[in-house]
Amino acid sequence: MINRLIGGFVAILIGVSLIGPIATQVASTASLTNATGTTCTATTDMAYAPCALYLSSTWSTTVLRMVPGFFALGILGIGIAVTYGALSDAGVV
Repeated sequence: MINRLIGGFVAILIGVSLIGPIATQVASTASLTNATGTTCTATTDMAYAPCALYLSSTWSTTVLRMVPGFFALGILGIGIAVTYGALSDAGVV
């Protein structure tokens, strides 16, 4: 039981510490300007002002911006699973 709690605590600690860097990376990736300050649109010439391909539609940018939230929900799921597992090992559940 204690092994499961310690392992779950470490997994949750690492996951929570990664939420910030993941959110920062997603924000810089989903920005509407490239490194030179040029606004990226679907018609921007890829050779002249390189923009990422995911900016060719707005739904892909919206989905990309939801990644940190779903990552946080995954960490929450790990916490619930660890708690349930520890309580079932102890015979409470």
